[in-house]
Amino acid sequence: MPNLFVIFGTGLLTGGLTCLAVQGGLLATAMAQEEEEQQEGDGHGEKKRPGAMPILWFLSAKLVAYTILGLLLGLLGSALELSVGASVALQFAVIIFMLGTAGNLLNLHPIFRYFIIQPPRFLTRRLRSQAKSKSIFAPAILGALTIFIPCGTTQAMMALAISSGKAFSGMAILFAFILGTTPLFFILGYFVTKMGDSMQKKFYKFAAVAIIFLALFSLNGALALAGVPNFVSVWESLNKPNYFVEPVPGDNYGPANNGSGFNNETNNNPTIAINSYGYSPKTLYVGAGEKVKITLKNDDGYSCAQSFVIPSLNLRASVPPGTSQTLEFTAPDKPTTIPFMCSMGMYRGTIIVQ
Repeated sequence: MPNLFVIFGTGLLTGGLTCLAVQGGLLATAMAQEEEEQQEGDGHGEKKRPGAMPILWFLSAKLVAYTILGLLLGLLGSALELSVGASVALQFAVIIFMLGTAGNLLNLHPIFRYFIIQPPRFLTRRLRSQAKSKSIFAPAILGALTIFIPCGTTQAMMALAISSGKAFSGMAILFAFILGTTPLFFILGYFVTKMGDSMQKKFYKFAAVAIIFLALFSLNGALALAGVPNFVSVWESLNKPNYFVEPVPGDNYGPANNGSGFNNETNNNPTIAINSYGYSPKTLYVGAGEKVKITLKNDDGYSCAQSFVIPSLNLRASVPPGTSQTLEFTAPDKPTTIPFMCSMGMYRGTIIVQ
């Protein structure tokens, strides 16, 4: 089983921020509904703050829902593993949801209200007569619904749960990760409840702008996974030096190697080290038409780098810290470049076929 303390640390240090950007809108909805209920139930017209209880119910239900999801993912294993194309589609759906949530926080147009997920109406009607029950179940339902909008780091943990192949391991992985994301959710949610109305409005505007930037960051990764030009590749191409060096016989470039650039020594059995900064080396050289075996060794990579993807070959592997995995494929017959990256498209590298 993967090191659960490492997974907890991933949730605490990385997952909290990325998940808050995607799922923070649901937490805000739970708090707003509780505040509305308390205002309606106060006969003196005194405004009350919802306090910590809706946040606790939201986070508890989220933890239970993801723990059950982890059990199912570990039990069913590879039968539930998403293809690269499905992962890209899910990321684009999450990006649209993030932008819609930001639009709602900024009150740009009434249409953005449709991006706010509400508890089912039939359940809301049944609980309306029982104020105490509604104050519990409404935020709990919203917390459970977060499984339908996982952030990029959560998707990497879900892939890790699938690769574990065991129900208990999958359950423990997602339990530890979601537990790690909980402190940031609670602290920020409770902090918002203590703000005055004017400060809350300013905070929501700031949060909306932050969500937009994170959505654009996620879009950059999703475009990379889809194999189309993204912001980084366009910027690199615009700033790439444009010069030509006259080849000299015996040098390792130019016509001496058929004009394909620098002729580096091929290695069809390379090892990629996964660390806190991504992948090393970031460039591999393999022979055209030859069988390639890549060894992925994770020493201390706690981010999405542990979810390794080669989109164009539809290959992926989950490599928890302290473990290693291998990927095998046959290189294309003609010289080309094959990008590899993490499941969020954040950390990248290139396989050069020559």
